[in-house]
Amino acid sequence: QVQLVESGGGLVQPGGSLRLSCTFSTTFNALYVMGWYRQRLQNERELVATITSRDYSDYSDSVKGRFVISRDDAKNKVYLQMNSLKPEDTAVYYCNAKAPEFLGGRSYWGQGTEVTVSS
Repeated sequence: QVQLVESGGGLVQPGGSLRLSCTFSTTFNALYVMGWYRQRLQNERELVATITSRDYSDYSDSVKGRFVISRDDAKNKVYLQMNSLKPEDTAVYYCNAKAPEFLGGRSYWGQGTEVTVSS
């Protein structure tokens, strides 16, 4: 059983910052690939950033240089530090956990946290 709970969303002005948190609880949590996705109005859910069990991170071109993903497996948390926010970053942000293959390789999702970037 994997449970993901996001927090940290809210309203922020353009150019501002927010830090999203995801608490995930499962056995072998350190072996999961963790990620943040977002879904903007009337768009499909898209990848924002991922981080592997060895702390290798990857970002979409739209957030590269502005967002930073990190994880603290001892605290069962994944973070997304979002800087220089733009109105187009407005979306519902979802935490994702992908199990390693020996545990089935399944993806799990949180309920989402809403981020609004507006003046």
